[in-house]
Amino acid sequence: MRHKVSIVGAGNVGATLAERLHAAGLADVVLLDIPETGGMPKGKGIDMEQAGSVLRSDCRITGTTEYGPTNNSDVAVITAGLPRKPGMTREQLLEINAKIVSSAAKQLAQTSPNAVLIVVTNPLDAMCYAAYKASGFPRERVLGMAGVLDASRMERLIARQLNVSIENVFACVLGTHGETMVPVPSYSTVFGVPITKLFSTEDIKNIVHKTIQGGAEIVELLKTGSAYYAPSASVLEMISAILKDKKKILTCSVYLNGEYGLKDVYLGVPAVLGAKGLERVLEIPLSPEEKTALGDAAKAVGEMVGHIKKAPAPAA
Repeated sequence: MRHKVSIVGAGNVGATLAERLHAAGLADVVLLDIPETGGMPKGKGIDMEQAGSVLRSDCRITGTTEYGPTNNSDVAVITAGLPRKPGMTREQLLEINAKIVSSAAKQLAQTSPNAVLIVVTNPLDAMCYAAYKASGFPRERVLGMAGVLDASRMERLIARQLNVSIENVFACVLGTHGETMVPVPSYSTVFGVPITKLFSTEDIKNIVHKTIQGGAEIVELLKTGSAYYAPSASVLEMISAILKDKKKILTCSVYLNGEYGLKDVYLGVPAVLGAKGLERVLEIPLSPEEKTALGDAAKAVGEMVGHIKKAPAPAA
């Protein structure tokens, strides 16, 4: 029996993720959107399935506007939400998207009580907290896609500047998926060599700045939307680690319960992903400056989710 992945939100990120899952033959997919979208999810699903013979994939894609078909999913991904527009910060998306994500998480918890939830909706870390509270799931099964994408953006910058294969580059990005993210040059390497030994201080500052602004740059260029190719690829990486029980270390937004000296907050940190979702959090040594930056990131998230924390817990 194939695995099953449900995706709430059939827009650019959700649909592209569905196509990637289909092409990889990784899981059957349920692509869901609101009733107002009519036949759009079903139409996209049929279109993708019709590529099956070319892709040599027997995975099924079910487009729907109801939660029923999502039952017993192994992984459920929430991409639904208001897209970020030019000049809009992730924080400005908070109020409306918290309602959307909370509603989706509650319904997914009913149809797929054993699923691992992956949140993609922005502002990411705050939306993870909303999904965590609304679903009633343990922290191991509510994760956010952040660091995989941010690290990929940083790796591209490093590889381009050195004119080497991106396969030889590893970047470490902690903190929020937003303006208070914490790229860590000392743990970012090229063929095992820290970039602090390969770049000048000014070059590193430039790479860090461009990494933090990576998503905003795309929003400004697209005008009517945000990134979706790289985000969907990043979610695929997380899903693969979970469904294949890889025990792979990926930076994800996870609920911290004392790790890094932080509690009751979602933040991007290195995590081992496997069949249970979050298997464990890895605590890596940080410099005083990096610890301070991570603490500042936690405060920024805490300010956004203050009112979410006061919301009543979901019924058991």
